[in-house]
Amino acid sequence: MTAPSRRSFLQLAGTGLALAGLGVPGAAAAAPRTAADAPVLLNFNECPYGPAPAAQVAARDIVAGSGRYLFGLAGELRDLFAQQEGLGTAQVRLYPGSSEPLNRAAILWTSSSAGLVVADPTFEALGDLAAARGATVAKIALRADGAHDVRAMAAAAARINAGLLYLCNPNNPTGSITPAADIAWLLANKPAQTRVLVDEAYLQYSDQRSVIGQVMQREDLIVLRTFSKLYGMAGLRLGVAAAHPDRLRELASLGDNPLPVTALAAGLASLREPTLVAQRKAENTRVRQATVGWLGARGFSCVPSEANCFVVDVKRDGTAFIAAMAERGVVIGRSWPIWPQRVRVTVGTEAEMARFRDAFAAVVDASS
Repeated sequence: MTAPSRRSFLQLAGTGLALAGLGVPGAAAAAPRTAADAPVLLNFNECPYGPAPAAQVAARDIVAGSGRYLFGLAGELRDLFAQQEGLGTAQVRLYPGSSEPLNRAAILWTSSSAGLVVADPTFEALGDLAAARGATVAKIALRADGAHDVRAMAAAAARINAGLLYLCNPNNPTGSITPAADIAWLLANKPAQTRVLVDEAYLQYSDQRSVIGQVMQREDLIVLRTFSKLYGMAGLRLGVAAAHPDRLRELASLGDNPLPVTALAAGLASLREPTLVAQRKAENTRVRQATVGWLGARGFSCVPSEANCFVVDVKRDGTAFIAAMAERGVVIGRSWPIWPQRVRVTVGTEAEMARFRDAFAAVVDASS
């Protein structure tokens, strides 16, 4: 059975079909009757708490006025984000999530004559699109500690004449960190023609220092942020690209579209919540570490993570393990070709992770 990809999961309508895609008998036939029967979804790195309460109120309140474009909201959000990050407003552009600027980067800066360098494993959308455009994609294995091997990546960029190098930090699927000193080395030693795209979708869950401020001095750095993860707005779609104005103009050259006013209102409310990031970061860290500790005590190792996901070595075929977990009502992420016995797990609520532990133990016991 082939492991379901992120894209194939997103094409499935509803939980029943998602479970059916994993091969769970009868999963599409009957909807859950109670909350206790509902499957636990730990597969897409979504925030289990959803938008902050203030963000939910702001989104609801603006619906009545959403017959207008309300262009001023985007400027207000851009200005607030720039102020909080110490950037100029000319260095910030908003998008519906971070996937759109990611895809635009592949179109603009990779081709049959300009390659792409990525980690392996990492978020695959950029590499998939670049490869479809005929670009050479160099995949560089993560280090044993989960960090990007920046020296090997710089060497690969020179070898394939890379137009773009992608670094997700914390990384997806591992949640692992590449130290700031390593990123500084990469920026200082990469080929001059190679632009570096740093995806900080999970940064707020970590103790890692952002590199976003460096876009004020560099023309070859693009930094992405999203409201989909810690802010719990995956379905609302809101993200930020920060870069030199010339890079942002290049991204914008592929077209523009007004953003949903509900997302803009929720984003503004989220940025105005002074304790939201710290509270959610602390809760995620507590639940993640408890789960990783439980797994470790039973002999299952995890790559060190500072995000809302982790990768665990299940010591058997990952695809089969995923299907067995789904049969027990817990839908987890997939495995990667380079790591067929490791699977990604999103960090849910404390109650959801309790169900994860029960299902994990049952799968292990059943196959022992």
